[in-house]
Amino acid sequence: MIRYIAFLRGINVGGNKKVPMAELKNIMEKTGFSNVQTILATGNVIFDSQEKKPALIKETIEKKLHGIFGFEIKTLVYSMLDIKKLVDSHPFDGIKATKETRFYITFLSHKPKSTFKAPYVSPDKLFRILKVTDIALFSVLLAKDARSVDAMNFIDKEFGKDVTTRNWNTITKILSI
Repeated sequence: MIRYIAFLRGINVGGNKKVPMAELKNIMEKTGFSNVQTILATGNVIFDSQEKKPALIKETIEKKLHGIFGFEIKTLVYSMLDIKKLVDSHPFDGIKATKETRFYITFLSHKPKSTFKAPYVSPDKLFRILKVTDIALFSVLLAKDARSVDAMNFIDKEFGKDVTTRNWNTITKILSI
């Protein structure tokens, strides 16, 4: 069995695309996944599967959820080992954390085709992209004056809408489970 995490994009935000976590857990179990756990209401699901191809798992989950809820839910699936490697790379080392500092990881559905080069600093210096890998990008937002919506719009324009962003604290919490 391989331990995976599925990140569902855009559910339970502002009352839209409501997916109750207890129902999601039940659906995942009925789909054949085991040891299923949901974390927070933002669409983070940890589970075990014998399937070795995350792309097939992604396709299975998306089809199943569309059939049940009647709307598309983009899903990104990674092994927990891949997530651990991202965390172990210590992408935020050297950055001072303050009460206004927000650390984010954006998961990419495919290797970036963009000519984007990191590091990047927004013109107002409140948003930075530190590093981009084949599966994720790491960013810092100073929330004091910046709007995360503007930062996420920048990421969507540069990397496409088949991405999903999580707070770094969420990712470290997931790994601690």
